[in-house]
Amino acid sequence: MTLLLIIALPLLGAILPLLTERYGRSLCAIAAALGPLLALVLLLGKVPALFERQVFFFHQPWLPQLGLDLSLRLDGLGMIFALLILGIGLLVILYARYYLAKEDSLGRLYAFLLLFMMAMLGIVLSDNLLLLIVFWELTSLSSFLLISFWSHRSEARKGARMALAITGAGGLTLLAGALILGQITGSYSLQVILQSAEQIQAHALYPLALCLILIGAFTKSAQFPFHFWLPHAMAAPTPVSAYLHSATMVKAGVFLLARLYPALSGSDWWFYLVTFVGLATLVFGAYTALFKHDLKGLLAYSTISHLGLITMLFGFSSQLATVAALFHIINHATFKASLFMAAGIIDHETGTRDMRRINGMWRYMPVTATVAMVSASAMAGVPLLNGFLSKEMFFTETLQVELMGGFDWMIPLLATFAGIFAVAYSYRFIHDVFFNGEPINLPIYPPHEAPGYMILPMAVLGLLCLLVGTLPNVTVAPFLEAASFAVLGSGIPEYHIAIWHGVNLPLLMSVVALLGGLWLYSQRKGLFAFYERKYYLDEKMVFEKRIQWIVRQAQRLSDVLDNGSLQRSVALFIGTALLVAAVEFWPLGQLVGQVALSPVDWVSVLLALVLVIAALATVIMHHNRFAALLVMGVVGLVVSLVFVRFSAPDLALTQISVEVVTIILMMLALYFLPQLTPNESNKGRVVRDLLLAVGAALGVGLFTLAILTRPYDTGLADFFLANSVSGGGGTNVVNVILVDFRGFDTLGEITVLAIAGIGVYLMLDGLQLPLPGTDGEGRRWARDPYPPILVVLSRILLPLALMVSAYIFLRGHNQPGGGFIAGLITSVALILQYVCSGSDWVSQRLPLEYRRLSVLGVLIAAVTGLASWVFGYPFLTSTFTHVHWPLVGEFELASAMAFDTGVYITVVGATLLMLAQLGRLAQTTYNRPGSGTDTTTGEVH
Repeated sequence: MTLLLIIALPLLGAILPLLTERYGRSLCAIAAALGPLLALVLLLGKVPALFERQVFFFHQPWLPQLGLDLSLRLDGLGMIFALLILGIGLLVILYARYYLAKEDSLGRLYAFLLLFMMAMLGIVLSDNLLLLIVFWELTSLSSFLLISFWSHRSEARKGARMALAITGAGGLTLLAGALILGQITGSYSLQVILQSAEQIQAHALYPLALCLILIGAFTKSAQFPFHFWLPHAMAAPTPVSAYLHSATMVKAGVFLLARLYPALSGSDWWFYLVTFVGLATLVFGAYTALFKHDLKGLLAYSTISHLGLITMLFGFSSQLATVAALFHIINHATFKASLFMAAGIIDHETGTRDMRRINGMWRYMPVTATVAMVSASAMAGVPLLNGFLSKEMFFTETLQVELMGGFDWMIPLLATFAGIFAVAYSYRFIHDVFFNGEPINLPIYPPHEAPGYMILPMAVLGLLCLLVGTLPNVTVAPFLEAASFAVLGSGIPEYHIAIWHGVNLPLLMSVVALLGGLWLYSQRKGLFAFYERKYYLDEKMVFEKRIQWIVRQAQRLSDVLDNGSLQRSVALFIGTALLVAAVEFWPLGQLVGQVALSPVDWVSVLLALVLVIAALATVIMHHNRFAALLVMGVVGLVVSLVFVRFSAPDLALTQISVEVVTIILMMLALYFLPQLTPNESNKGRVVRDLLLAVGAALGVGLFTLAILTRPYDTGLADFFLANSVSGGGGTNVVNVILVDFRGFDTLGEITVLAIAGIGVYLMLDGLQLPLPGTDGEGRRWARDPYPPILVVLSRILLPLALMVSAYIFLRGHNQPGGGFIAGLITSVALILQYVCSGSDWVSQRLPLEYRRLSVLGVLIAAVTGLASWVFGYPFLTSTFTHVHWPLVGEFELASAMAFDTGVYITVVGATLLMLAQLGRLAQTTYNRPGSGTDTTTGEVH
């Protein structure tokens, strides 16, 4: 349960900043920090045991048939990532308190930040691959909200859209790869997958699964060629950039490489794909960072380069390289978060991030400059700082690669080349910003130091860079050892984290990188001119142009397929369905099976004739909308009788209830439409529609014949019949399926119904339509819109209808009925009051907010599903018992009744939300004088 709380506390605390923002920004920040702080305390309580190589698990069945369970694990790898997420998250919360302007909503930023924190914790603590992907997609969605926080800015909207498009597409490929991995191993549990390396890599689908999973990881961690979204995500507020691009968002991809390393690494496929993508990203990011004039742009491309370094280390598939990768993950998070905070302070105090203007800041903000120079030196790999230690390990590992034959020398050479550029852009960050003369045309002048509490988070991270660099075995070694054991198991190699390993080739590479970087920076003017002339490219404009091209092509296709004609859309749909069905069923060969058809009786023939006649009458009389609606109601009534004829009373009750609600809805809509429909079909359309109708009728008829003359032996119906009473406690199999066996489907359906109801309400809210002044024959409407006879009858029928509804609801688990049917009956009874007495009369006596009622029903249904977790059962598992009451006797009590109550409330709320709003629209329009519409011609007067 502790693991679940670590994930849930930030999410539960996300509402607190929104509630406390009005009482002051400091209180808002404290409220935002409560959830992560409590989660950090819980996590720290597990750290000593994790140092002893213990692993903590939490398992709660959710959808076991799909392999999706709420399974969590906390090991050394999850520990270091969770510590980074929570620790740096708390520092960012403090920093954001002083960064954001007063006109910006601090509570909203904190809410989005905590939602993102929860999603990241879910990724690093998941023990189920499908659950990990659920949280993975949540990070994409929540990062979209964070990047687009300043939605009034075009670059923020475009940057957020680009990030969502790239990482969202990568998430889909990751899902595909995970599904293949699950099929190979027979499980989505990471415990099983991580122990099945031989089985996975021996399978024919291993290369495909690996490529799909790597694309997901590469897009999230901005690896080449998917790197271009990250610099444009800098449009987010700097606290967001500091968090997403140091400890969280971009680290999700390298975390996935580390988590799946035991199962996927070691093959040639892994080496070449991961190593060369990481190498290309390392070199390209380091090269490009040097030429960025925007302070955050430089840091963004340096992030890309360091992520490439980490990816490349994982690609080497050696034990020491893996340790080095984990070490650099920790180091990069500390110095990069500190540098982003420094960039934010400089931007906050000067009004710009252009390094060609923000010169000489040492004189104006010496504390910020000191901390930033420490962090930038760590990024460059200067000795006595943490970046130097992990970069030394990186250089060492590049010299050990032996899978490229005579070209092994290329990897250390390119690594040194990237190191030279890393020193150059780090020195540029220091020299151009804090020295290099005086500032030029600053929007805010003179700049000054930021508030102390704004500098404190950056200073804490800068101090960590120094402490880890000088005292690595005291500070970081236990954490690194625990994380390495989680990835490598018992095969952790012997390694020593030390400042001095003697004079060797890795040290020489570091010296070359340091000196070469300083020399390269001294040649910057010519390099800048060369870059601007030859290689400058605005990725955002390229992305936007490609998006617009896709939109134009889609619009052209839509114009061809859908020109606004409903007839054409329906014709294309039916024609395509007929074509697909013909292709699939043509190889069937023999149409009629061996099972004899049931004998035909006169009742069935009569029902079929009435149904055919009513359907034909609907088509023939469709020009008269009112008459066509009445005849169409006959079709629905006959379908209900067909269900009764073939022993499906639940379907019959549902059909007739839905039919009544539909007819009422369409009657209310017809009030605003001309009574007669103009003839818009030429002879060609008539012939086309006739052919399609005949084809559809023949296809459905032949398909039905083929099904009915073949044995029904799927076993699914037998399973439900056999387990309805023993498993669900009800003899009404249909209802048990809805509330128990397929309860998750029903929960989704009522959620869609609630959303549809709210959508209809929003579309009709405030709508003004012209009043129909006469009926179809030109007669004006009666003065009294509510005839007394209808008013009296409707009020007498209301309690009777509600009693029938309650009866249908209570008997639903064992007899035909249930919450859905009862909800429709209640809706019909209440909407009748609206029709007969008016919205004002009903609202005074039934002051219900139907939007909230719809949401309440969905929440009740969801909570009943969550309640099963408390007792250790899968989501939406129901139970039942028999209760004996005096006088009443023994009766059954099922927990599914609570779920059915949620269904009932949702149906009532959503149905009345739609019907009452349409009826209220009619009443409002009716009471507005001076307007009218002739329902025959449709002319407004």
